[in-house]
Amino acid sequence: MNIFIGGAWPYANGSLHLGHIASLLPGDILARYYRLKGDNVLYVSGSDCNGTPITIRAKQEGVSVKTIADRYHEEFERCFQKLGFSYDRYTRTDCIHHHQVVQNIFLELLEKGLIYKKKVEQTYCETCVQFLPDRYVEGICPHCGAGARGDQCDACSAILDPIDLLEKTCKLCGSRPAIKETEHFYFALTSLQKQLEEYVEMVKQNGTWRENAVQLTQRYLQEGLQDRAVSRDLPIGVSVPVAGYEDKKVYVWIEAVSGYYSASKQWAQETNGDDAPFWQENTRTYYVHGKDNIPFHTIIWPAILQGIQVKALPEYIVSSEYLTVEKRKLSTSRNWAVWVPDMLKEYNPDSIRYFLTINAPENRDTDFSWREFIYSHNSELLGAYGNFVNRTLKFLEKYYENTVPTGHTNQEIEEKLKELYVEVGRLIEEAHFKQALEMIFETIRYANKYFDERQPWKQIKEERIECDATMRNCMYLIVNFAQLLAPFLPFSSAQVQQMLEVSQSKWDYIAECPDSISNVSPLFDRIDVKKIEEEVEKLYGSLG
Repeated sequence: MNIFIGGAWPYANGSLHLGHIASLLPGDILARYYRLKGDNVLYVSGSDCNGTPITIRAKQEGVSVKTIADRYHEEFERCFQKLGFSYDRYTRTDCIHHHQVVQNIFLELLEKGLIYKKKVEQTYCETCVQFLPDRYVEGICPHCGAGARGDQCDACSAILDPIDLLEKTCKLCGSRPAIKETEHFYFALTSLQKQLEEYVEMVKQNGTWRENAVQLTQRYLQEGLQDRAVSRDLPIGVSVPVAGYEDKKVYVWIEAVSGYYSASKQWAQETNGDDAPFWQENTRTYYVHGKDNIPFHTIIWPAILQGIQVKALPEYIVSSEYLTVEKRKLSTSRNWAVWVPDMLKEYNPDSIRYFLTINAPENRDTDFSWREFIYSHNSELLGAYGNFVNRTLKFLEKYYENTVPTGHTNQEIEEKLKELYVEVGRLIEEAHFKQALEMIFETIRYANKYFDERQPWKQIKEERIECDATMRNCMYLIVNFAQLLAPFLPFSSAQVQQMLEVSQSKWDYIAECPDSISNVSPLFDRIDVKKIEEEVEKLYGSLG
């Protein structure tokens, strides 16, 4: 089967925080799982280097836009690599290749009559002497009354036009912008309303979208889609490929989502691969992002794909809710966030992956607290999984000279593991990652109980044959746990497989037990609980 996985593109205007990782991690779990299954996987993403936030950051620092984009793109690549994200292609939206693909999409939509020119009124700052990019306009959302910027309200998820904002101000100088006439290109979304309604009804029946995506998308469709501007007067971005309009840029909401298509083309070009199968009707597609990105993936991107007659529409929408920090809404402007580069200096990447999966904001907002993070590491990762692996391997090291004894296989253990592959696989495919990981850890607790009840430390002295069977069964559990956990905890899985001298094979019960073990070392170190207070103090200390 062909599996396409698109991870949302973070803005290259500041460091990644745990909220980003909580919403993007499901993409890597999916990619690793499907590769183990032997499917044909293409997993892509990249840094959004064209957005207004980058221009704002560059102005604040008095440096070029490229300096900011390079700094954060390189930092993102390092962080994703350290966290084990296994992208087939991680690219950026300011590369020539992306610009060409976006321009081709624009021209194709224009040719089909889905993009047209229109004279419109737009916000213009007399003080800054420029038309204002949407994010440069701030004010009050006309729908819910919350503070909002000109392209979207974070409070109610409405897609906005800056003109509609109440009490508008220019973000750059604080003055009230004027309204002036200009000419822009518009995407005829209204002409695709019926097609999109049929498509959303189909995915709703299939149950492949998360509930937040279904509800928000239906709301937009019920209110009636509006034609939306696809060009803007911006300093950076993809130039409109029409003579006389080169100074205008393709608007970010149509340009950024087209990155999935450009990244796949770039992957094909650089690997001599073929990306065509990933855009066919029978492809299974997953789009992984936060809930603030829902309309761009459930309305805008399907509309573009239908417009250019690509069959592989978004099938699974994995749209996470928000992650709060210590019970407070995450705020990058006030520095109320846990920054990924800082966290990676101190903590095991598998600990981060474990916590953000077991505590994932799949159906509701969830909270990151230092107390919960450190206790979950010590009790679950170290206390349950690490402990079971370590006590088993240390026992073999001490009493069996690093060899694995022969012995009869426990039928119950074998059946339990076989069933685990089926159930965990089903849950991963349906994007229920938290349940899948919980199910594996239930079996890890069962394994620890089995070890305790069998009491091999007594058996080795009194019933050697029974002890042989106990240890062999424990090894069956470990070798299968390492494979089952590989999509979730790739680093510790690789370490276990190294100690067992085995390699990942496929998503299936491993019936062959390793013959020997080597270089036994603990999977996880205990985190001193004093770190809780230290980290919380650091967080409050950095509050802006």
